[in-house]
Order: sequence, then C-alpha cells, then structure tokens
Amino acid sequence: MARLLPHLEAVQVEQLVRAEGVLSVVAHSRDGREYACPVCGTPSRRVHSRYGRRLADAPVGGCRSVIELSVRRLFCDNSSCTRVTFAEQIEGLTFFYGRRTPLLRALLEAIGVALAGRAGGRLTDMLGAPVDRSVLLRLVMALPDPPVGTPRVLGVDDFATRKGHVYGTLLVDAETHAPIDMLQGREAGPLARWLSAHPGIEIICWDRLGSYSDAARTAAPSAIQVADKWHIWNNLGKATERCVTVHRRCLPPWSPEVGPQQADINDSEEAFPASHQRTVELARTRWRQVHDLLDAGMGIRAIAHWLGWGRHTVQRYARAARWQDQVTLRPRRTSALDPHADYLRQRWENGNVMIEDLQHELHEQGFDVSYSTLRDWISRILPPRAAPPAPPPRPPTVRQVTGWLTRHPDTLREEETRQLKITLAACPELATAHEHIRALGQMLQNRQAAELPAWIEEVTADELPGLTGFAKGLATDLDAVTAGFTISWSSGVVEGRISDLKMLKRQMFNRAGLPLLRKRVLLVAASRRSRTVTYTRAT
Repeated sequence: MARLLPHLEAVQVEQLVRAEGVLSVVAHSRDGREYACPVCGTPSRRVHSRYGRRLADAPVGGCRSVIELSVRRLFCDNSSCTRVTFAEQIEGLTFFYGRRTPLLRALLEAIGVALAGRAGGRLTDMLGAPVDRSVLLRLVMALPDPPVGTPRVLGVDDFATRKGHVYGTLLVDAETHAPIDMLQGREAGPLARWLSAHPGIEIICWDRLGSYSDAARTAAPSAIQVADKWHIWNNLGKATERCVTVHRRCLPPWSPEVGPQQADINDSEEAFPASHQRTVELARTRWRQVHDLLDAGMGIRAIAHWLGWGRHTVQRYARAARWQDQVTLRPRRTSALDPHADYLRQRWENGNVMIEDLQHELHEQGFDVSYSTLRDWISRILPPRAAPPAPPPRPPTVRQVTGWLTRHPDTLREEETRQLKITLAACPELATAHEHIRALGQMLQNRQAAELPAWIEEVTADELPGLTGFAKGLATDLDAVTAGFTISWSSGVVEGRISDLKMLKRQMFNRAGLPLLRKRVLLVAASRRSRTVTYTRAT
C-alpha cells in the first residue's frame, strides 16, 4: 500500500471499498505518535477523543477517491496554554480546514493554471476529480506569485484587454524572456511606482509610448532608454501613409507598356473544325496576350500576376512558337441540342438575344431544355461575343504606394518597381519622401546613428505631411532612438510574451480581469522555466 499510495504512509489503512464509481479508503491515524500544539508548540500524545474527516483525494484508475480518516483530538499538557485540546494534522495528508489532500489540490492547481475555469472543469470531470470552474479559479488566485528579482534589462509594452478602452502594461526580463509583472493601464504613474520599488535597472526597452518615457525619466533616470527599431519603422510606415494620402490625387494610372500587336509567327491558317471555333479563338487570344507582354519586358511571374493566371499556364503559352500549338482538339460529345445548332448559331450571331430568349424559343418549338444545359452548350460551341471595352486603368491605392515606399527594393516585383518609378516621376513630393525613407532604412540597417540629427533637419525643412511630425517625434526621443540604432537590445522579446498573453486571454473568452490574467501569465511562465531541460552533447 505504501508503494501504491505513498501519501497514506503515515496512517493505518483499514479497508478499500469501491461503490458507484467511488473508491473509499477507510483509515485512521496511528496511536502513540506525538504532535505539537499549534499554539504553544508543546508535544502531546494524550488522546482526548477521535473524530472523522472526509478528504477528497486524487483519482485512482479513473475513479473518484475519498479518504474516510479517523484522527485524534489530543490534550495540551501545558497548563498555561489557551488551548485545552487540539486536532492532530497528518503531514502530507491533512491541514486546517482542508477538505482535499495536498496531492489533489496540487493537481487541481496545475489544471487551473494551464486551462483556467471552463476547460479545466471539463478535464477534471474526465479525470475523475470533478470540481466547479469557480473552484479552480479560486485555487489559482490563492497561489503565491513566483519569486522574481530586479532585472538588468527591462522590456515594457502595452496590451489591450478591451481594445480602445482598457489597457495594461507587461514587464519582461529581456535577458531571461520571462514576464515579471503586469500593471493596470498604460499611464506613467503605475510604471513609475514599479520602477521606484525596483531600483538597479540599467536598460529599459520600450515602444516609443510617451508615458513610458516619462516614467523612466522620473523613476529611473540613470537607466538607458532604448526605442525599439521595429516600432520606429512601423511609425515611419504610418507617417508615410499619411503623406501618400495627402498626395493621392497625383497618383497616375498604370498599365504595362504593350507594343502594337505583332503578326502571328507562322500564322498559316489551318483547317480547324467549326465545332472547335471557340477553342481556337481562345488559344489565339491568350498566345498574343502573353507574347505582347513578353515583348514589353515583363517576366513570367509578372505576367501571371498581371493576367491573374497560373505561372505554368503562362509558361506554356510563352514556350509555344505558334498559337496553333496550343489548340487541343478533343472529340466532342454529342448533345441533344445538335439538331438545333444552325438555328442557335444564326440567332446568336445576330446579337441582341439572351440565353433566356433562346430557351423560350426552343420551348415554343417543342423542345424543353434547362438554362444551364443551354448555357454550357453555347459556351462550348458558339464563338464568344465581343467583350465590352475594358475600364480605364485605376491608380494604385494608398496602401500599395506606402508598401512600395517602405519595403526593401529587393523585395519588390518587376511590375511594382516599374509602377513605383512612374509614381515618383508624377509626384516630386513622394520622390523626396522616398529618398528620406531609403536614407533612414540604410541608417537602421547599418546602425549609423550619427547621421540621424542631419536626417531629422532635412525632413523637417522639406515640410512633408506626416514625415515632418515623425521627424519631430524622433527629435523629442533622440537619445532613446540613438540607443535603439546602436544597442542590440529591443522589445522584441516582449512582443512574444504579448502573444502568449493573448492566447491565455482568449482561452478565458476575453472575460478574465487583470488580477486573474496576471496570475496565470506569471504562473505559466514559471511552469515553463521549471520544465526547461538542458541537453548535453555526448563526446
């Protein structure tokens, strides 16, 4: 029994009873053992009486387990003690006012930390230890916070419990990537109080939120502030979008420069059956489209993107020396509409007739056909009508131009590079903004913070909408931005923990308050650290 249920080693098991899916363990405490009085600490073994306790225990074999335990009430032999009698507490099995064993309590706490209330409650039902979801949440909230020290490098970022209304602040140790604390709101006050209570922080990484900068200057003036590089570029992207929005009227429409249609190579007429006329015209049109775009200088991928076709389809037409090679003559199945082919062809070529009209005319002639059957037959057999004139090309959207301006030139496709050149030639202001954006990108990539003040002066002097305000904001946090350019630390680790936080928040259906969310974030991070395994390579 001691090997099977080691937590019952301190008691004497009398019998095991299983009834209605519940395993009852009947046991009593051992006589002759001394226990200390909880008030004065005087050991005693003199028995006053016994009473029974019913403890829920961890499930065994998928069954609920209950311990029916008889414990002693002892006299306190210290005459000056205020307690006359006291109940013995068996180590590892009972505690004051406890109705669960420590083994079951630890199991429920682990489930509550990992799954929270509803999902945790469903799991306990399956394991054979059913409890209500509110019980799991109370057990989680009763757990102590994991011990944390003062980090050397602190990462700070905000998160939303209700976007646009309720926010919080997450603090992360940038060296260990472990969450340290969560604060209510994203104002300067709570962060300043936390920094004052934890002196010794050397570096603070943040996302250029003004309240965090104020808190760091107030409560940790000796710490180095580091503005995150990703957030700097993200703010530049928003400023660029505002600049493009102001100049959106000068964005020119764009279409690929296609030369005059050249005569088909080896365009000797071949005798194709009249029933395959539609296939022939389609192959001729597609072959000409692909080769005209190839002559205009576009690549295979660019043509596929422009026409909305598959890349392999474009390759097939590009490799064909003649359009006739793309005509596939497959034997056509007979149709019930074949006897009416001449009549339908004559009516279709006259124009100004709809498929519904043809269906009605056939019905009057005594032939009933469904609309879909007639439509499919016409699409296969009869030549297509002249397509309506294509609408005039539209200018690119603001977001498209913003992406072309802020993305690395090597990531732009051929047609995007071509369209960007046309756009910059039509709008000198955007051309100037493009030069400034590329210059800042080079400084970020090469960590050239020394050139930043001159860049700010040039952008401010050009008075470009959006970018001017962005440059003035960099001048306000110049020290932090300079450190972000030159120091390897950033708030990227905080973004990863924010993703974990969102997962836990959504796991609780976005209904968890900040105290419960904070407790779970800290405890989940601590449980991950406790399970970290270090592998050593065998030599």
